[in-house]
Amino acid sequence: MAEKTNEQINASANIETFDWDAFESEKGIYGNDSKESISDKYDQTLSNIQTGEVLEGTVIAVNKREVVVNIGYKSEGVIPVSEFRYNPELAVGEKVEVYVENAEDKKGQLVLSHKKARQLRSWDRVNEALEKDEIIKGFIKCRTKGGMIVDVFGIEAFLPGSQIDVKPIRDYDVYVGKTMEFKVVKINQEYRNVVVSHKALIEAELEQQKKDIISKLEKGQVLEGTVKNITSYGVFIDLGGVDGLIHITDLSWGRVNHPEEIVHLDEKLNVVILDFDDAKKRIALGLKQLTPHPWDALSSELKIGDKVKGKVVVMADYGAFIEIAPGVEGLIHVSEMSWSQHLRSAQEFMKVGDEIEAVVLTLDREERKMSLGIKQLTKDPWEDVETKYAVGSTHKAKVRNFTNFGVFVEIEEGVDGLIHISDLSWTKKIKHPAEFTSKGAEIEVVVLEIDKENRRLSLGHKQLEDNPWDVFETLFTLDSTHKGTIAEINDKGAIVTLEHGVEGFAPTKQLVKEDGTMPVVGETLDFKVIEFVKATKRITLSHTRIAQGDNAPALESSSEKPSKDGNSTQKAVKMINSAVEKTTLGDISGLAELKAQLENAEK
Repeated sequence: MAEKTNEQINASANIETFDWDAFESEKGIYGNDSKESISDKYDQTLSNIQTGEVLEGTVIAVNKREVVVNIGYKSEGVIPVSEFRYNPELAVGEKVEVYVENAEDKKGQLVLSHKKARQLRSWDRVNEALEKDEIIKGFIKCRTKGGMIVDVFGIEAFLPGSQIDVKPIRDYDVYVGKTMEFKVVKINQEYRNVVVSHKALIEAELEQQKKDIISKLEKGQVLEGTVKNITSYGVFIDLGGVDGLIHITDLSWGRVNHPEEIVHLDEKLNVVILDFDDAKKRIALGLKQLTPHPWDALSSELKIGDKVKGKVVVMADYGAFIEIAPGVEGLIHVSEMSWSQHLRSAQEFMKVGDEIEAVVLTLDREERKMSLGIKQLTKDPWEDVETKYAVGSTHKAKVRNFTNFGVFVEIEEGVDGLIHISDLSWTKKIKHPAEFTSKGAEIEVVVLEIDKENRRLSLGHKQLEDNPWDVFETLFTLDSTHKGTIAEINDKGAIVTLEHGVEGFAPTKQLVKEDGTMPVVGETLDFKVIEFVKATKRITLSHTRIAQGDNAPALESSSEKPSKDGNSTQKAVKMINSAVEKTTLGDISGLAELKAQLENAEK
């Protein structure tokens, strides 16, 4: 049998000398003090807590599910980590407020709540933060209309979208679930609404940065910036703490309908400082100024008369701007779009986006101006107008416009003419051209005169037929008698309608009938021609000469006496012109036949 070791011998000796009675009675374990006295001393080292009390504790452990908090009680409290999600950086040793829900549950565990502690003191804390302008932490819970909902001390506060950052926010969702620092900016005590701002924290810092940056700026300085915002009138560029604006006109030498055609959000680009205002902290930037002006690169061989191609970029009633190269534009005035002299709008010829060819009319490189024309691409119709529209030639024209003195017509594009009101009809008394024709109607004309310098033709319509008054001269001879109907009676006499639609004038004294009465409108009587003036187309009649014979009164005024040479006084012309209406052109063919018969009879 093996010999016993020293340890085994000592153990055997201890067992033999162990006081089992003292162990069972717990004597000697706590020294000379009793168990009760030791327990009382231990209890004195622990906090006296009550259910519903809010205390401050120390975090002693943190894991994925729970946070262990020591409040100086005989056991630690365990709180779900979800109650601390507003503070993901929670660490061991941090002080937190807790609410005592139960000092000891069935398992003897201390039950605490951080969420309830925050809720009980949240309103006081929020008001205190506003009063002291304190920076606080909040957890962004979700997105809402116009902004975000933030958990602050257990209270749901509103974070407006404009208060998230100094720059516009395009995607709010990236902030959900984040813990950020805020300042309380507004509290509605009645409705217990809280508004917080993150932007307020960084504005003060940015204000100082702006001052530092602006103090170092110089006109003409080139800086790199980031496109921060795009509007219809320009682009805001972040220069690293301070914003500048590129106006839409400074984006490109060419026409820009919207800045989005040139730049994109978050794009980095170089810009040049055009101007800045220290007081208002406004910085004007330029992008096009970093490239040479297109006019400087325009071909030196381009000259007046050359043909160019371009795109219509702007339309106006007076003309169109054509871009022949980015930043190089020329104006086509509406008068250079057609050889026609009619007032027209440029929109009748082209529209924005059209690709056209034009001729250079003027070119000023110093002023960077150019005028173009498109009518020059076609032949000027007035170049050979004497050949094409010779005097005496007949043509068809389109009625364009009226005036009191005539009709403006267009024979072809760019070739206009005037038919004077006196050249519309041989026989019909026309007070206004609208009585004879209408706008847009087609009318046949004869070229009477050519005014090439003023680009105008004098035209006639009545000249298409022979003058019927040559026939009337042989028909309505002096003392000849004709049937006539009273068409109108006035204070000077009566207008009488004769055969072939010709009208004559009978003075009042020449209207007295055989019984001494006066005729009425519509009455048909015999009339004797007492005056015929071909030049003024005047026929003076008398019924009294037939009714009373030699007793009839003679023409009292010289203006009523027959004129052998065809001339008349001014008074007679005025009277006849106001009273006599001519026949229509439909009677002319019949009159021509009548003239031929009379000529044969004379032979």
